[in-house]
Amino acid sequence: MGPYSQQAKLATYRSVSAHGAVADADPHALVLTVMDAAVARIGAARACVERKETRRMASLLHSAVILIAELRGSLDLQKGAALAQNLSDLYEYMTRRLMLANLNSDPAPMTEVLSLLGEIRGAWAAIGPQVRQQPPSAVTTSA
Repeated sequence: MGPYSQQAKLATYRSVSAHGAVADADPHALVLTVMDAAVARIGAARACVERKETRRMASLLHSAVILIAELRGSLDLQKGAALAQNLSDLYEYMTRRLMLANLNSDPAPMTEVLSLLGEIRGAWAAIGPQVRQQPPSAVTTSA
């Protein structure tokens, strides 16, 4: 068995394992996972600025923008009312700031978005125990 074959099997196992974990995760945990992934990518992109790795920075920021769009898309604007709309607007603002950071290779907007996401993540994590105690019909994925 060649090394490629082992690598392919390992990659397949990891993919199946990751997909299984996502399928079994509760909506609250999935939102935290998406937030964590966005934070990781923005942090890595910020480090790329110092190393002048503009292509990698752009790729990481693009990925972070997609993740933030997923967070925005998970909002239930009907049930969430003003809070969901405010979060939607904030996610849109973050997207614009990351696009500006990419355009100018400027870490300052990235730092700002990291701070905003950190605050939202902290609040989302804090409500976790309350959300998990509610009956499933009362839980929404409004981030």
